[in-house]
Order: sequence, then C-alpha cells, then structure tokens
Amino acid sequence: MPSKSQPIFPSEQKILAALGERIRLARLRRGISAEVLAERSSISRMTLHRAEKGFPAVAMGTYLRIMAALQLQDDFNFLAKDDLLGRRLQDLALSKARKHDGQS
Repeated sequence: MPSKSQPIFPSEQKILAALGERIRLARLRRGISAEVLAERSSISRMTLHRAEKGFPAVAMGTYLRIMAALQLQDDFNFLAKDDLLGRRLQDLALSKARKHDGQS
C-alpha cells in the first residue's frame, strides 16, 4: 500500500524548486544532456525532471547521486551545518542550569 504523501508548505516548495533550478543550471553549464545526467546518476529521465522541478517526493539520496554526477557532492556537507537556533537553545539551557546551581 503506498504511503500518503506529506503536505509541503509553499515556502518549502520554493526551496525545493530553487534547488532543482540550481541543479538544472549546473547541468546546462556543463553541457550535459538530461539523458546523460540521468544515466550517470542511475535514475530515470523522469526522476531527473522531477528533481529539477523540485518535486517533494524525490528522495534525498537521489539528489545526492545527481549532485555527485555533477561533481557537487561536497555541497551536501553544508546542509544543516550551522545550527544557530540549536546552539542558542543549548546556550540558554546551560545558562539556566548555571543559575540553578548558584553559578553566575
């Protein structure tokens, strides 16, 4: 039984569409046809088309394979790299713990 697709917010869809467009432009700058990139990525031409359009059902692993075929795989290391909110929350919790322990 196929699972229900999760709703995606418009702001999230814009992010995926922008990623897809960047991938498409990278492919075009390299002079690689969609057929060749799909083959190098071990995916179908339709899956590449969906990735380039920012379809939310495209798996993250598929994006990684596409980016690797474009020699952009190191860009994946920048996803969620700088967790400013998480660090602020952690610092706030540490600050509260110090005050609770009687430290300033």
